Amino acid sequence: MTSQTSLTPASRWLGLAGLLPQIICLALTVSGHEYAYTAMAGGFAYAAAIFSFLGGVWWGQAIESGKAGAGAYVVAVMPSLISVALFLPWSFGWEWPGPALLFIGVLIIGSPLVDRALGFAKADFMRLRWLLSLGLGGLTVALAFASMQLMQTSLAV
Repeated sequence: MTSQTSLTPASRWLGLAGLLPQIICLALTVSGHEYAYTAMAGGFAYAAAIFSFLGGVWWGQAIESGKAGAGAYVVAVMPSLISVALFLPWSFGWEWPGPALLFIGVLIIGSPLVDRALGFAKADFMRLRWLLSLGLGGLTVALAFASMQLMQTSLAV
């Protein structure tokens, strides 16, 4: 007995390939490569873009359902607003990127809970969402700790 899926093999493989940019950013940061600071900024930008994209997914699912209330749309715009808010400390020269990376990583890890609460996503999509969210969120949290370590090391020198 085979289970039907709404996901194509390409959607699964390309979803997993979407973890590669964060893996590269983490590797450059951990290694102390000359582009480590660029990798930290790139890692934040990538996580923020994906988090904002998830809001777009929620918006699209709400429209497609035809039964979403205003709350679903409010939830859908929050990732973009949060991403911009997490970028502001760097803009003002405050401590960054470690704390921002940590927050956005944790939010990505928990984002499938929003999918579940909204109730619009199919089960096979949710399995992939959990896998990708744990992957990207975990890599982003690791990048946060690596960036904080690198910043501490560079301040100590």
